[in-house]
Amino acid sequence: MNVLVYCGSRSSLDPAYGNAARGLAATIAERGWGLVYGGGNVGLMGTIATTVLDLGAPVIGVIPTFLATDEVALRSCTELIEVRSMHERKLTMIERCDVIVALPGAFGTLDELFEAVTWLQLGLHNKPIGIANVNGFYDLLEQQFDRMVTDGFLTEANRRLVHFDKDPVRLLDHITGRAASGVSSRFEVRS
Repeated sequence: MNVLVYCGSRSSLDPAYGNAARGLAATIAERGWGLVYGGGNVGLMGTIATTVLDLGAPVIGVIPTFLATDEVALRSCTELIEVRSMHERKLTMIERCDVIVALPGAFGTLDELFEAVTWLQLGLHNKPIGIANVNGFYDLLEQQFDRMVTDGFLTEANRRLVHFDKDPVRLLDHITGRAASGVSSRFEVRS
């Protein structure tokens, strides 16, 4: 099982986010799974990847060539894949994972998350998606999803495509249970 984690390329002033990343990393490693992520050695990305590696589990990093500098790329990844564009990065990460988790982050995290959710809604992949609402970071986003349903822009069925939980490990249990029950399948681009 490979867990794709989207998260910040910066660290927060609040240690709760780093602790959540390390806890999720420990769970991934203890279960003998692998991490797929954006290939960086900075911020929460660096925290989760180095923790998984330190615990002896595999890490697949996917990074666009223009970001693959020695200051940004984590060269010690089990496998570091350089791609030409951000779009190719997102596609490759989804191809290499079984489930998707979003930890706190900023624009890049939301961009990757929303593209994955949109692709799931369109049937381009079938990987379960969860949002780790650490410290209430995504409370307003969860409320916005519910507002989209209330105002008729989103169906209840599509709202259920994304699961929120304040506990990243419980979230991982929920979405990997969905993957094990056959909800997940290989990435397939439909033309």
